Amino acid sequence: MTRLKLADLADEKPVRLTLELSARLHRDLVAYALAVNGGDAKGAPTAERLIPPMLERFIATDRAFAKARKTPQAG
Repeated sequence: MTRLKLADLADEKPVRLTLELSARLHRDLVAYALAVNGGDAKGAPTAERLIPPMLERFIATDRAFAKARKTPQAG
């Protein structure tokens, strides 16, 4: 099985956002959801459920962002 960067989908109180995705990105998210669920469509997470942990993972592993956050802002 492929080792994915996204594994655990924590259940936290959400903040509602509205956003628009390209059809290609939506297809990729659906395919990723199937991969997360071992290829089985039944019980696979929705694209909406995948986006928050993917963004959290992206931000958590962005070294430049972490460095910028630690640097005091002049002003």
